[in-house]
Amino acid sequence: MTFTNLKAIATEKLVARVAEIGEAQDETTLYDDVDTYNRLFDEEDAILEELKARAGDQRHALLPLLDHPNIQVRLNVAKSTLAIAPQAARREIEAIAKRVDVPQGGDAGMALWALDEGIFKPE
Repeated sequence: MTFTNLKAIATEKLVARVAEIGEAQDETTLYDDVDTYNRLFDEEDAILEELKARAGDQRHALLPLLDHPNIQVRLNVAKSTLAIAPQAARREIEAIAKRVDVPQGGDAGMALWALDEGIFKPE
């Protein structure tokens, strides 16, 4: 998927790609593949901006992914939906932060700290 054709892609397909990206990012953490992780992050960011720009802010379509079996998918979606579903998103981030056995637990804990300190401001 290229960044230039996102407007032509159905919301459902963009949501599916967000899940695929999270799963791929989870895999990159196993191999410490920072370059691939960052490339995927940039692609996800472009998708999120596209969903946000669509009528009615289509990031709402991501909310079912808060129940996804992959922890990275849930964390990405929770951080991405804080502005539109703050309670559900924060609840998921808090649950992930309790997981000290996975890298996402630390990421979630830092996200909570940044939120509470006013450093991270959901848009």
